[in-house]
Amino acid sequence: MSFEQLPFVPPELVENPEPRCPCVLLLDTSGSMNGRPITELNSGLRTFKQELTSDAMAAQRVEVAIVTFGPVRVLSEFQSADVFQPPELTTTGDTPLGAAIMQALDLLDQRKAVYKAAGIAYYRPWVLLVTDGAPTDAYLAAAERVHQGDNNERKSFSFFAVGVEGADMSKLAQICSPHRTPVKLQGLSFREMFSWLSNSLGGVARSQPGTMVALPPPSGWSAV
Repeated sequence: MSFEQLPFVPPELVENPEPRCPCVLLLDTSGSMNGRPITELNSGLRTFKQELTSDAMAAQRVEVAIVTFGPVRVLSEFQSADVFQPPELTTTGDTPLGAAIMQALDLLDQRKAVYKAAGIAYYRPWVLLVTDGAPTDAYLAAAERVHQGDNNERKSFSFFAVGVEGADMSKLAQICSPHRTPVKLQGLSFREMFSWLSNSLGGVARSQPGTMVALPPPSGWSAV
């Protein structure tokens, strides 16, 4: 790689050289999420911000990016939790889930390249997908990429899928790695789900990069 091709190192990585735990929130904002679902999802995002920033270590080490669909948009680039501001999500369009997953994983690859250029250690990244539908585009290539990256050998990332009422759980199961099956959301318990996510990421952020961390069970927000 030539000098001109080296990734730009953002000033915040120079000022804060703590190891990073990147997390992409892959959020369905299709028309079917209109009404209470999108309202509760926005409330959950605010809870996520509050709980992450109440943990001093997570505030410095967890980085959050948001990709919404459809259409597929990078709504928020990677930012540390103390800087991240939850956007106000609105609904429109269909469910191009395959393209959204590809965009999220590309975003992760780019961020990992930036960490490496800056000499920043990082934890295994997280992707959290939330959807209430089924893919309206080709998704098998995206599923294959998830299976390749979220396995115990490569450990490129951890991919979690949450199905809201109406989600096609069988297609989500095809997309997810066999060892990490999708979870069905109980009602509209987004705030409880994001509390679980912030607690889990906080536990990771307090560990040493590369070590195994036991995650709390998804109780209180997942349907049996």
